[in-house]
Parts: sequence; C-alpha cells; structure tokens
Amino acid sequence: MLLVVTYSRAARRDLRNVCRAHEDCVVRQFGRAALFSETEYGAFQALRLHEKHDLDVQIEHVEPFEPTDVPKHVREAAKRYEARKEPATPYGRFASGRDLPDPDQLRGVDL
Repeated sequence: MLLVVTYSRAARRDLRNVCRAHEDCVVRQFGRAALFSETEYGAFQALRLHEKHDLDVQIEHVEPFEPTDVPKHVREAAKRYEARKEPATPYGRFASGRDLPDPDQLRGVDL
C-alpha cells in the first residue's frame, strides 16, 4: 500500500478531493493521511498530489503488519499483559519477576 501524508491545508484539501473522486484506489482515509492501493492508479494519484504540493506531501510504501511477523515471546508478552487482572499496571511492573521480556529489551531490538 501507499501511505500519503499531507502537511498543509491545501494538500489536505486536495487529498480529500482525490479520495472522494477516486474511491476505487483508496484503502482508508485518516484526515491528513490516506492509504492508496498498491496499483499504478493509486501511485498516479499519490504522485499527482506530490507534484502539486511537493514537500507538503509525503509518500511511503508500506506493508501490512501481521502478528505472526513478530517473535513468539513478544506476542506472548502482549497476550499475557492484556489478560492482567489490574488494568492500570504498567508493563514494566507487570513484567518484573515474570518470564516476560523487559521493556528496555523490547525497545532495543528491531523487528
């Protein structure tokens, strides 16, 4: 998919107009950003906006995130943390003393 992010009022207006006029290539709209389908037509619409607004439009190529792309110990930590009895307990305190990854360890490792 193509993520199109706008940084000016005029670029946001034109993004809204493109999304309304070309719904077939829009996967999702988020106000100042939108996901376009990964087709030549989606790329054409994104590039039109970039040509018109230059640096006020950023285009990124993104891939869907699948939970199975994450190591099992991270998935298990998230599952156990969301099943906790005290919802206000921060993850660092919850993980302490349990067989779960430390939050600093999680921050330091790229996927």
